[in-house]
Amino acid sequence: MIIDHPLLGPRDSAEFTYFGAATLMDRPTPEDGPKAMHDYVYLRDNPVGLHRELWYHAQGDRSWLVVTRDTMTQVITHVELARDVATAKAGCRS
Repeated sequence: MIIDHPLLGPRDSAEFTYFGAATLMDRPTPEDGPKAMHDYVYLRDNPVGLHRELWYHAQGDRSWLVVTRDTMTQVITHVELARDVATAKAGCRS
């Protein structure tokens, strides 16, 4: 599978480490309570179809990416730098 890195261009997925759903970027705060932290740590979806995922470029520039991938076909439809996604979310909250 080829991941089209936004800065480096097409790279083989073997250069990356998969970390799970991109929702992991939305870590609960202590004010959210223990149930929110429990769900964050232990509960995971196994979606069919388009899924946003976190990938780490371990054998490259060590960047974090949010990859939108179809879990049925393995086709990647969109790749973003995770820092850009996080910045955009922070901008929406203010």
